[in-house]
Amino acid sequence: MKTLPDRADDKAQHTPTFSDLLARAVADKLERDPSLLRIAIENIDRWLAQGVISAPNRFLRWRELCEKAGSDPTALQDILERLRSDTEEASRWRDFSPFAGVLSSAERRAIILQCCYSH
Repeated sequence: MKTLPDRADDKAQHTPTFSDLLARAVADKLERDPSLLRIAIENIDRWLAQGVISAPNRFLRWRELCEKAGSDPTALQDILERLRSDTEEASRWRDFSPFAGVLSSAERRAIILQCCYSH
């Protein structure tokens, strides 16, 4: 039988963060419209050109995967998994997310409100 602290730990591990909810919303939108991957590619290209990326290799890996996903359904599924997964590796990928601009202001606002009401 689990103790109260054990249950609290389980709940903490399964409660998505604001960042998790944003990433999942991005995944849902990309799944419906994979052409939105161009936003990530454009972001990466712009950030590289402006010299504002602190870890270019990580963004270049995202860029490669996004380009591949345009013609390879397996690569698209890989991106969706990285955005939705609770694994540590997926979390590291999301730390360098190039998907700014995929969600509209209204979509982000809805997630913010969802987080506000859940506390």
